[in-house]
Amino acid sequence: MRAAVVTSFGGPEAVEIVDVERPEPGEGQIRIKVAAATLNPVDAGVRAGAFGTGKPLGLGWDVAGTVDAVGGGTGWKAGEKVIAVQHGFDKPLGTHAEFVVVDASAAAAAPASVDLVHAASIPLNTLTAAQALDQLALEPGQSLLVTGAAGAVGGYAIQLAAHRGIEVTAYAAETDEKLTRSFGATAFTARGTTPAPADGVLDTAFIGAEALGWVRDGGAYVGVIPGAHPAPERGVRTSSVEVKADGTQLAALARLTDEGILTTRVAETFPLADATKAHTRLAEGGVRGRLVLVP
Repeated sequence: MRAAVVTSFGGPEAVEIVDVERPEPGEGQIRIKVAAATLNPVDAGVRAGAFGTGKPLGLGWDVAGTVDAVGGGTGWKAGEKVIAVQHGFDKPLGTHAEFVVVDASAAAAAPASVDLVHAASIPLNTLTAAQALDQLALEPGQSLLVTGAAGAVGGYAIQLAAHRGIEVTAYAAETDEKLTRSFGATAFTARGTTPAPADGVLDTAFIGAEALGWVRDGGAYVGVIPGAHPAPERGVRTSSVEVKADGTQLAALARLTDEGILTTRVAETFPLADATKAHTRLAEGGVRGRLVLVP
């Protein structure tokens, strides 16, 4: 089968499409025939060597497709449509491939209301948003500021927080006000201006210490780069989310997609053979929606 890997770190040109053996599922695993796999900023970080892992490395964390083969004790059957996360910075093969093996516990039934290309945009970003909100532990009626609110994690975080009864202020480019309000934000602050203090900040834009200053005393701050959050101050809890593959939680998020609570966004699709072009587009910035590789 074909897969996208990096054997030397660098820019988009470092991505290679290689022929490799099709992986076989072990106990508690399933093999998925990939219909679509999203390109995320973490893939660019892996490609550039930001995580300092060995080589060669497979790319891709989330996937939508059809179960192709099963190991023992999985509960899944061949032919079922699924979404899943394959977690890890140092895996030899990722989801940017024609087939991928994942732990059965990391998979969930694909939502019925969207096609598999759109379904591929759900796993990593919705789990990150949901787990970050869980860490913030805000109650209904409390306030949340989301930086990078027009991005994938930010947009899902707004929708999930609004569904939980939390008052959300979106912090994004001025041109993104209409978009972020459509997600459920009740207030908007244009990037470059100072927002009103909030009970919690979800910092998907990597602002750091400045964004910590926008949290009320005794509130909470959560970032999205593991270990890169600022130190606590003024009684503010600070942490960063390190997403965990969780098929049960992912199934709940798929149901919210079918209920219309979560909306998927796909900006552009690329054949797997054009993975370098997809990485180039990601590096250009300003993407509203996900870039999706289709084998």
